Amino acid sequence: MLMLLAPLAVSAQKFGKVNTQTIMQALPEVSKANGELEAQQKVYENDLKSMQDELQRKNDEYEKGKSTMNATVKQQKETELQNLYQKIQQTYQDNQQNLQKKSQELMQPIVTKVRNAINAVGQAGGYTYIFEDGAAVYAGPTVKDVTSEVQAKLK
Repeated sequence: MLMLLAPLAVSAQKFGKVNTQTIMQALPEVSKANGELEAQQKVYENDLKSMQDELQRKNDEYEKGKSTMNATVKQQKETELQNLYQKIQQTYQDNQQNLQKKSQELMQPIVTKVRNAINAVGQAGGYTYIFEDGAAVYAGPTVKDVTSEVQAKLK
């Protein structure tokens, strides 16, 4: 008897797929967030460029005058150059971490909004599962693409 009911249970399930990348690319909030991130990255790049230019200038000065420097001054200049180089490396790492944090701050509300829309479509459509498009190994003909429905929920 159970074997006869099993196909009915499977056929009663409803599956959907969604392409969240398509959805995210179409949202104006994502474009705005990307613009903010690019602007911040540009600021960081300019700061690093000026630090690198300073390092290069000081290194050139050191190379020109090192033959006339005594050992103590030479050591001080080398230490100064090494410290500046380390500062540049640390600034680069800090900037990368700040950009990643800023990206998460900007994108988290958008991701939550998209997930809520997917949940709403899933509940309204009576779906058992909604998979990310391309994540399933096989999607049969009964799987419905609900990307457009999720996009409509976001408008």
